Amino acid sequence: MLGRLQKIELRDIWRTEDQDFTPWLAREDNITLLGDTLGLELEVEAQEKEVGPFRADILCKDLTDGTWVLIENQLERTDHKHLGQLLTYAAGLQAVPIVWVAAQFTDEHRAALDWLNTVTDDGFRFFALEVELWKIGDSAAAPKFNVVSQPNEWSKTVGAATRRISREALTDTKKLQLDYWLGLHEKILATTAIKSRKPRAQHWTNYSIGRSGMKLGAVLNSRDQRISVEFYLYDEHAADYFSQLEEQRDDIEQALGFGVTWMPLPTKQACRIICHKDNCPLDALTRWDEYQTWMIAKLEIFDKVFRPRVKRLDVSDLVLEQAKEISQT
Repeated sequence: MLGRLQKIELRDIWRTEDQDFTPWLAREDNITLLGDTLGLELEVEAQEKEVGPFRADILCKDLTDGTWVLIENQLERTDHKHLGQLLTYAAGLQAVPIVWVAAQFTDEHRAALDWLNTVTDDGFRFFALEVELWKIGDSAAAPKFNVVSQPNEWSKTVGAATRRISREALTDTKKLQLDYWLGLHEKILATTAIKSRKPRAQHWTNYSIGRSGMKLGAVLNSRDQRISVEFYLYDEHAADYFSQLEEQRDDIEQALGFGVTWMPLPTKQACRIICHKDNCPLDALTRWDEYQTWMIAKLEIFDKVFRPRVKRLDVSDLVLEQAKEISQT
């Protein structure tokens, strides 16, 4: 016998936005659900963060490319006040994706966001999501996010590409790099759960590992005819985190199943753990499938081995104090 879906009033679960809904949404599993709906990998950095004269509900990092993402919540139908706040955030923060979550969007507010996504350049992105609660029988209520407005990525991508071409002519090497990453991007989307960023004409590309300040990377070294996959740490705590991982070196290398080079990079605020494949000239187009297959296999193993470990890295007392200061500003 099948159950029947029953819609639940939001206020039956979350009585207030600031004390109930925002803390609920900021939890890791819930912000992950929101991010999956948008195709972003989000990590909460702060709640009730001051932006100009207003306080933004949640400030996140998109772990795919390190950009900030601002989230504004409403447990009712959208209103002009919140739309004005979003525009203030956009003006103050510049190129930051802005997410508006509400119980219901009016036609005029949905049209306003559609228009903003049309007339602004590719640095600005506005998302609108309606949140619902459903249950079956006596089950717990389950949230559902419905996207009602989002950027027209196709037209923005075409527009951005046109502007880039009009500003500068790509060298032959840059064209090869872009074509290679486009092919890798398509393979990743078709075969793996790794979140791939938009390909660019450069010698590297990055992938999220589930925590800010660190990422996976794939590299094309045309000079040395070498391709690489790496785990890269790059914030002020990189050396400390690297040391903690190095204590697990034997277990990590056994789990990877292949050799890697551990590079503390003492002259930089960064560290890396990297593996290479030599004799890989970029202009050998018939071998690109071989290179891309190798990269995907190594990225998947790196993700499997490092993702759970980076979530368990210790945070020093200094970092805790900094987090407190951020939350109080």
